[in-house]
This record gives sequence, structure tokens and C-alpha cells, in this order.
Amino acid sequence: MADPSSNTPTALETRRTSAGKLYSPSAGRNSKDIAEVLAARLKQGAAVLEIGSGTGEHAEAACFARPDIRWTPTDPDADARASQSARAAEMGSQLESPREVDASDHDWWNDFKPVDALVSCNVIHIAPWTVAEGIALGAENLVKPSGFVMLYGPFLTGDATAPSNLAFSENLNARNPEWGVRPLDAVTALFVQHSFALQECIEMPANNLSLIFRKCEP
Repeated sequence: MADPSSNTPTALETRRTSAGKLYSPSAGRNSKDIAEVLAARLKQGAAVLEIGSGTGEHAEAACFARPDIRWTPTDPDADARASQSARAAEMGSQLESPREVDASDHDWWNDFKPVDALVSCNVIHIAPWTVAEGIALGAENLVKPSGFVMLYGPFLTGDATAPSNLAFSENLNARNPEWGVRPLDAVTALFVQHSFALQECIEMPANNLSLIFRKCEP
């Protein structure tokens, strides 16, 4: 294995590289917990689409936890997709080659087949709100009946919001006025508009949540 070297800051953190793969400090901390949540909820042989796959570590961990699933990673960033490709080459057909997706693009979902689950981790707070809207609309078009969307990350929960999440949101907004930790109520309302109901709100380490939105029956 090649010696790790520092990479340029990406997604608010410095990622190291080794053997063509990027490594994220945050993904290293949360991949196992996220994989456990998904492993307990994905149907046998599930097809999963991930929006904003970053280094590919979440995809890799989920596939290790559930060898029966098929996972398609995506990202708008070429370096991230190269890292995902390196992981896919080691995993075989279970982890597919990455696709270039910017969820704010109109009709980004047109070239994808229906999926059992759509997953997006640590994305909507470091992207314009149009990305959250694009994920919800894409999910409405792609997720099969009784399938689900999982969003992972920090959320604002009114008076119960952790002080660290409030400070993080202020920091993000100072970096880019279109960024910020999203109110849970606003995210829930968005997905309700697109035929999903919030089924589970799972507390995760470091004041994060995993939100499970189940697609409503027609």
C-alpha cells in the first residue's frame, strides 16, 4: 500500500489518500454506525443509490455489512468518483462504478433504474437547498413503492438542537450563505410533498440523526 499523503481540503475536512482511495476522518468515525442502520432495514438483494458518496467509505461499509445488496455511488466531484472507483474495483460487482450526479440538476434521475433505497449522508447542509429539493424529487421518481430514503447528518430540532449543531450551522452559513444545518421540520415537509413519510428518527453519535422516510403507498 502506498504511503498516505495529505490531500487538499474537501467538504470541510482534509482527506488523506492511499492506493487511489480517499479517506475521510468523519466517514471513518460514522461509517460503521450508518451501515448498521441500513443493514437492519434493507430488503434482501436491495438496489441502493447514494447521492454524494464522497470517499466511498459509506458504500464500502454498507456492502461489507450486507453482501447481498447492490450499491451505486454518485458524486459531482471527479476526485471523489476516482476514490469510489478504486473501492469498486476491490469490491466486485456489488459496488458499481460511480456516476456523476449533481442533484440540483433538472431531471438528474432520468438515466437511473428504480431503486429500493436512496441514501445521502452529510450532504444537504453543505449544499444549496436546491440539492435537498432535487434529492426529494429524484426519490419520488426512483424509489420503489414501500422503499425508503435515508438522510444522515446534523439537523436543527428547535429548542432541543445541540449547541454544537447551532455553531456548526453558523460556521457553514458564514462560508456560504446557501449552506447550513437544515431544520428537521423543513426537511420532513419537503419529503412529505414528494410522497414520503418520516418513519424513524434515529439518534446517532455526535448529535447526528438518521432519518428514514418511507415511500407512501399510492
